[in-house]
Order: sequence, then structure tokens, then C-alpha cells
Amino acid sequence: MPDINETINGLLGELRRGTIVIGVLSQLTEPQYGYSLVPVLEEKGVAVDPGTLYPLLRRLEKQQLLESQWDTNEARPRKYYVLSPFGKEVYDELCLEWRKLIVSMDALTAGAKGGE
Repeated sequence: MPDINETINGLLGELRRGTIVIGVLSQLTEPQYGYSLVPVLEEKGVAVDPGTLYPLLRRLEKQQLLESQWDTNEARPRKYYVLSPFGKEVYDELCLEWRKLIVSMDALTAGAKGGE
């Protein structure tokens, strides 16, 4: 018989991967550097590994959802990311779709117990 905790952890990982983009975009209305997002997201209940975050930031920038700028005024240069105008539009649409999904999932799972 499969291990329930292992199965749940695997499925939760899939759910989190699907929602991390919205979580990251939600925090980039003001410029932030990559690592500063880790504690901000964790504080709000979204744990993200830096090894996952940095490739995601680069991908979102390549998709033109984010703009970036290097700050070399500190001892350690940091790349700051912020939503692009296009990214703001996409984020707003994703939020609308997210709310629709919540309503749909609530309707599907209301009162359900293990597949009833």
C-alpha cells in the first residue's frame, strides 16, 4: 500500500508549483531582489526554494512579465525585479481566473469526504 504522507506531499508539491507564479507576481508591484522574495513569501505561507525562484524570475523576465535592473551601489550587486506593464495585465487576469477556480473547487469539494 502506498504511503499516504508521501502521496500527499507529492500532490501538494504539484499544487504549489501551479500557484507559485501568482505568488511571486503578487509581490513585485514594488522592486525586489530575488532573495528578498524568499522570506516575504514564506511569511505569507508560500515556501519557495531559491533554486526554484531564480529560474522562475528569469523565465518571467524572458516572457516580459518582469523588468529588471541591477543595483551596483551596494558591496554586492543585486538584480531588482518589478512587474512590467504587460506583467501587471497578466497578473490581474491570473487573479480573476484564480478566483473563479476557488469558487469552482469550493463547489466541487463542499461536504466531500474522500471522493463522495
